[in-house]
Amino acid sequence: MSFPIESKLVVAVSSTALFDFSKEHDLYLRLGVDEFRAYQREHRYDIPDPGAAYPFIKRLLNLNKIYTEEHPIEVVILSRNHADAGLRVMDAVKDYDLEISRSMFLAGTTPYPYMAAVKAVLYLSTDKNEVYAAVGKGFPAGYVLPCKHIPNDEDLQLRIAFDFDGVIASDEAEAVYKESGNLDIFHEHERRFKEKPLQSGPLMPLIQRISEFQKLERQKAQNMNEYTQALRIAIVTARNAPAHERMMTTLQEAGIDPDELFLLGGIEKKNVLDILKPHLFFDDQIGHLEPASEDTPSVHIPFGIANYGG
Repeated sequence: MSFPIESKLVVAVSSTALFDFSKEHDLYLRLGVDEFRAYQREHRYDIPDPGAAYPFIKRLLNLNKIYTEEHPIEVVILSRNHADAGLRVMDAVKDYDLEISRSMFLAGTTPYPYMAAVKAVLYLSTDKNEVYAAVGKGFPAGYVLPCKHIPNDEDLQLRIAFDFDGVIASDEAEAVYKESGNLDIFHEHERRFKEKPLQSGPLMPLIQRISEFQKLERQKAQNMNEYTQALRIAIVTARNAPAHERMMTTLQEAGIDPDELFLLGGIEKKNVLDILKPHLFFDDQIGHLEPASEDTPSVHIPFGIANYGG
């Protein structure tokens, strides 16, 4: 028996993050909503290409095929589209065999407040201003950057990579570094508080829920020969020793045990991500994301001091 939606891991996604409607969005900006709606109606049966969030959503939903009794994943489309333009979106969902049955088409109304109605732990959108507003009001939202080379492999393993500060944990440690501008002061501060967990960041609820499946998959891999985990979690952070200890204290306190941990200390994150090949990478600093997003679907979490200066 399926869990009620309140018991599931719920992710909300905009139609333009799930599918490539960049041409249609440009038409909307140039010619207005009426021309956009007419175009969507006329091209209803034209299948759009996958958007940057598609590889993540496809593999996240695949967990329902593994945990068939619980059916624990729910994806809800939150869209500014009118209902008639939304028909093309739902046709595309069917064409791509995505198990998405719930959607909200809001005719220009701001979508993110409806996250509360479905208990979503994440909202993915290609509207930067909308995401900034959502995060500013406490909603866990992320801006999906354009990605030139969207993964199209048939491997259904889901690989997710997270930055640490300002994403999983709060930005309180980043604030120490920004205030001092001195890496040694930052390291000394983190060494002094190495046994004190940092407060939670905006995506802590997401990674904690995802970790539940990661642990089950890890156990299956131990008990079954030649079983490949359906989910792997990586943390890719600019922290390095000695600041790693407070990070580990925070992760252990939250019950998070990443499959891969990269303490890069200034090494370009793209160098690692190009090898790791995650289906989504979350970071709070756009400077790390812009190089990575050429080959890695990437999400900006505009949270805290790195984005607002205080």
